[in-house]
This record gives sequence, C-alpha cells and structure tokens, in this order.
Amino acid sequence: MSAVGFDNEKYLHMQSQHIMERISQFGGKLYLEFGGKLFDDYHASRVLPGFQPDSKLKMLLQLKDSVEIVMAINASDIEKNKLRSDLGITYDVDVLRLIDCFRSIGLYVGSVVMTRFDGQATAVAFQKRLESLGIKVYRHYTIDGYPSDIEKIVSDEGYGKNEYIETTRELVVITAPGPGSGKMATCLSQLYHEHKKGIQSGYAKFETFPIWNLPLTHPVNLAYEAATADLDDVNMIDPFHLEAYGTTTVNYNRDVEIFPVVKAMLEDILGECPYKSPTDMGVNMAGNCIVDNDIVVEASRQEILRRYYTALKEQRKGLISDDVILKLELLMKKAEITASDRAVIGPALQKAMITGAPAVAIELPDGQIVTGKTSELLGASAAVLLNALKTLAGIDDKTELISPVILEPIQHLKTSHLGNRNPRLHTDEALIALSICAATDERAEMAMQQLSKLRGCEVHSSVILSSVDEKVFKRLGTNLTCEPVY
Repeated sequence: MSAVGFDNEKYLHMQSQHIMERISQFGGKLYLEFGGKLFDDYHASRVLPGFQPDSKLKMLLQLKDSVEIVMAINASDIEKNKLRSDLGITYDVDVLRLIDCFRSIGLYVGSVVMTRFDGQATAVAFQKRLESLGIKVYRHYTIDGYPSDIEKIVSDEGYGKNEYIETTRELVVITAPGPGSGKMATCLSQLYHEHKKGIQSGYAKFETFPIWNLPLTHPVNLAYEAATADLDDVNMIDPFHLEAYGTTTVNYNRDVEIFPVVKAMLEDILGECPYKSPTDMGVNMAGNCIVDNDIVVEASRQEILRRYYTALKEQRKGLISDDVILKLELLMKKAEITASDRAVIGPALQKAMITGAPAVAIELPDGQIVTGKTSELLGASAAVLLNALKTLAGIDDKTELISPVILEPIQHLKTSHLGNRNPRLHTDEALIALSICAATDERAEMAMQQLSKLRGCEVHSSVILSSVDEKVFKRLGTNLTCEPVY
C-alpha cells in the first residue's frame, strides 16, 4: 500500500511553472477556473499513489504572492440549502469554512461572488452575513438564453449587468464549494469587463481528471467516470484537439459540448480565441508525473471497485438509480475487474458465513488480512479494529486489550441510561475505552500507537454499517466498502 506511482514534487514544480507560463501568455493576468477539491483530494491520492491530498494547495502556496482567490456560490444553492454530501454541511457554510481554511495558510481571499442571483432572500441574508465579517460580495445575474444566445451574453445586457469583481493580483483562482456554482461564467464575465477597461487578461481551466494525455480507457480515467457516474459525465476523445493537431487527447463531455460556445464568447470578448480545443484550455500536468504505471493502474482498478460497492449501498438505501449501477458494471468490464479482485471481500463474507453474524475484514499495510466478528461485547467493526491494532503491535490475539472493569460500566450506561438495547461497543466507544486502558496498560498503549498505520488500509463489511462506525473508519483514513445488506 505504500508503493508510489506518482511524483508529487515533480507535479508541484511542473504545475506551478505551467500556470506562470499561461499568465505570461495573456499579458500578465489569468483567471483560473479551479475544478475539483482544493482541500483533501483523496480521490486523486487513491488513484495516483504518491499524490498528496493537499497538492493543489501546496502548488498555490508556491505562487502565494501572485494568487487571489474568489469564491463562487450559486444563489439558488443557498436558497435550496444544498449540501456537500461528503461533509454534511450546506454550500454557504462551506464557503465560510473554505475562506477560513485559505486564510489560515496564508492565501488571500479577495471576495465572494453570488452567481445566478435573482433576489433570493436567503442569498441577500448571506451577503449581509459575509459583509458583516468584512468580506466583499458581488452579484452576478441570471442571463436569459445562457449559454446559447452569445450575442446577448457578451453584451451590456448580459455580462455587462454583472458586478465587476475588483481584483489586485495576477492569478485569480475561481473556486467553489461544489459543481454548478458558475465558475466558468464568472471568469468569462470578468474577461468581458476587463477587455472593456483595457486590461489584458485570459482564462484557463484546472481540472485534475480526466487526465488528457492518458488513453481513454486507462483505469485512471475510468476511475474518474466511476466517481462521477451519477452526474452523467463521460470521458471522450477531444474532437477539436484531434482536428487541430492530429493528436488524440481525452476530455469529458461537458467541456467538449460547451467548447464551441466558450470559443465564440472568447472571440467576441478578445477578438480571437487563444484555444483550438477544450484540452488547450487546461493546465493539468498530472499525466507527466506518473512514475510507475502498474501501481497507478492497480490503484485505479481498486477505486472503481470501491465506487461500485458504494453505489450498491446507496441503491439499497434508495438514493440512486439502477442506471448508475449499470454504468459502473460497464466500467468494471472495461477495467477487467470483478469483486474477487478486492482482497478483503472474501474473508469478510467467509467469517460472516462461519459465525452467522456480521463480520468485517481489513487488509494491513503488509498485505495481511485480519477479520473481526460480532460478539456479546463488541460489534464486528470494533472487533476488527482491535484485532488489527494487536496484529500491528505484535500482541497475542488472545490478549484482552480492554479490561472488563472498563467495558461493563460503558455497557451499563448504554443499556440502562441511554436507551440502547444493544450493549455491544461501536468503534468510537471501543477506541475511547482502549485509550482509557492505555493510561495504565503498556500493551493498550502499544496498540493505540498503531492507529496511524491504518490510514490507506482496505476494509470490507458483510453488512451496511451504522453511521457511527462508517465515520470512524473514514476518520482513520481507511477505504471502506460494505455489502448492500442491512
């Protein structure tokens, strides 16, 4: 699991250099539409082992004195209380979180732009809240006929109605809490205003996936399709790039579909379009930094399998359609993988069959697989964590890490006072009990010291886990999948 297939330092250097070249290309100012996650890009780190989850931030920090960040949020998303599913917080709250995160590491956040503003009361209230915190807020409006009516869009009745965002630095990063926030429209609106003011500036797009200079069916690109299976995103050959240069590159359908419109807008704004294809617009150097293709291929295949099992769980909960499952199954065929390629599935199901109760398996960094079963004292998730920690610490499997003196009061509290019928300890309760024992027991302390080694380990459960256990596995940095069974 510690094998490296991606050179992160090379990536930071190449990416920074390439962005600076783009700034020079446009006369000293660039609006960079930033797709994907700036913080905690765990998808990239899973499919490109060696890629650090905060790589994009580190890259920006190398350009810190030149960077200004503008946060975009769709006013309709504020009104709908749209949630970031991975964090469970609304987009407006996430904007505040991101601003704090950027500022805490020394990146300059210039302002927030509310896109598709149409007088929504909640958006007005959010603007007042931001302004009370000393944050500048701008409004961009809904444009009738967007994006097809280019003549109206690129006019005083279109982009001209949007408030001009005052920026002071040469690299303006437009980012957002999620998709559909209007990042591209914000960039093009700024180009329109700045061209009228005689300010030279340009536009580029930063998306890590799909990786343009890998084959269409490379597992890294298939894994990206798996990650966006519910969004109808499809990787495809960039026909504009092929026609212009005779070179095959990969892009995704939405960028290919919108490119003629973007090209026409840039021609209207700048007099000519600096790009011949959507691939040209990108500044992604990730494909040049893969140092071991075999490692990256296997990591991506595992990611597709994880996405498939996550989708099966979501389908069982009634949250996604059958079409998503069918798409993922097709991607698995393209990647030539089946459930048997995920090493932890077989041991978890076998343990569940033998015991007749839920079971969990975890693959440790050395490839060893440890299982946990359901007992009177512990749920299967808590059991597998303790067994894994014992194995990593070299502690005999029969050793009791948590004293009954600690266990019994917790169980009594759960059943007698907190209304739980199930006395078994969840993962969080087991870890708290272990930490208490570690204060006086050397072996428990040794086990606690192994927790960091669980990051990146693969885990599979024979049943859908409680939200508590899911969150603990996630916080420990493990890659969890479950059978779609309650």
